[in-house]
Amino acid sequence: MSIALWIVQGLLALAFLVAGVLKSVMPLEQLKKNMPWVGHVPPWFVRFIGVSEFLGAVGLVAPKLTGILPQLTIAAAIGLVVVMVCATIYHIRQKEYNVIGVNIVLFLLAAFIAVGYLVWVPVA
Repeated sequence: MSIALWIVQGLLALAFLVAGVLKSVMPLEQLKKNMPWVGHVPPWFVRFIGVSEFLGAVGLVAPKLTGILPQLTIAAAIGLVVVMVCATIYHIRQKEYNVIGVNIVLFLLAAFIAVGYLVWVPVA
């Protein structure tokens, strides 16, 4: 189970790292081309989401990798679960149903990590 958790952590961290960096630094006009929701929220909120996703990605791997406060991996996974729940609700309200599948997959992967370290491979 530990290997499966590490694989999912790595993949999920990579996904959120890329998404977070793009939302944090890419010009908003470019982001709007692939993410129409960017035009419906304040610019600071797009950047906030980007920084949150970036920090969540770091939090998924750094604590367990370094052995420093490994419980933060659980907190990061739960934080990303919350981000994905909020994203799903937003996209449903905006009738942007085509992107909800991605949100649900990311939600499930983050939940797998949280449950994995809370139940199957408890963090000391």
